[in-house]
Amino acid sequence: MRPYPLQCAAQWKERVWGGQSLAQFGLDMPKGTIGEAWMIGDHPNGTTSVLYGELAGWRLDRIRESYGEAVFGRKGISEKTGRFPLLIKLLDCQEDLSVQVHPDDLYDRLPPGELGKTEMWYVLAASPGAKIIYGLKDGVTRERLAAAIETDRIMDCLNEVPVEAGDAFYIPAGTVHALGSGMVVAEIQQNSDSTYRLYDYGRPGLDGKRRELHIDDSLRVIAYEGNDAACMKTALRRANEWLTLVRSPYFVTEKGQVEGEWTLSTSPDSFVIHIICEGAGSIRYADGEIQVQPGECFLLPASLGAYRLTGRMTVLRSYLP
Repeated sequence: MRPYPLQCAAQWKERVWGGQSLAQFGLDMPKGTIGEAWMIGDHPNGTTSVLYGELAGWRLDRIRESYGEAVFGRKGISEKTGRFPLLIKLLDCQEDLSVQVHPDDLYDRLPPGELGKTEMWYVLAASPGAKIIYGLKDGVTRERLAAAIETDRIMDCLNEVPVEAGDAFYIPAGTVHALGSGMVVAEIQQNSDSTYRLYDYGRPGLDGKRRELHIDDSLRVIAYEGNDAACMKTALRRANEWLTLVRSPYFVTEKGQVEGEWTLSTSPDSFVIHIICEGAGSIRYADGEIQVQPGECFLLPASLGAYRLTGRMTVLRSYLP
């Protein structure tokens, strides 16, 4: 197989808080309240398939089994699960998400073969006044939080942060968080679907019933003393230069502004993922060129080697540390 940039068909996930905003990216969406588009993933709850080229129709798990390191790199298969280690999503938040927290890899109640979930958000679009819940207020202990949940005062314990397009948030496992309404977000995360809900505003789910809460698990996994959660503005000073947004044990994510032509390369250690945020251009590689536009996500095989980003566009780059 001659390596080339892989683009996958989205796996659509209907959510009570979703909508149709992802249609702005030209994606062929189903009807309904679509909250998540899984763009690149190899999880039991959703595995993406390649859209075009020699591997058209191949799921990521088949590619992993057939080509392994040539596509994903020496570090590109999880030692715990044997699967692709990341999950790349686009999120449409028409309503507030539940207040939630994720476990880490060591939590003993994880389902067999599941990873913990450390993630990051990059805000692609945000309505005026948009905000998120991001961590606990200073001094909130497990006991104080449990009491607040019991008396329906959990919001008194949570930090609210205003957001705008271009903001980036690192959310290590154990961080209490919730996206607010009125934003579209790119999410890079560990390959996990483990979420514990602390609070869901008493609203019904898609089936008309209240969604399950996971109070006991949540109280167990929260990082009460804090962790490495961090947020940042991401204005770029120069074109064709990477700004590091997150450097975690599980992924590195950077932002760059392409102006003209930018020569880059993959390495044998890791695949590279590019998310196109704004603008337009192309990915040129040894055997061809692919035109790209906002909302598209590409997995560049570790064996691709030298390639060039061209045009005028804002991109995110993610790879394994």
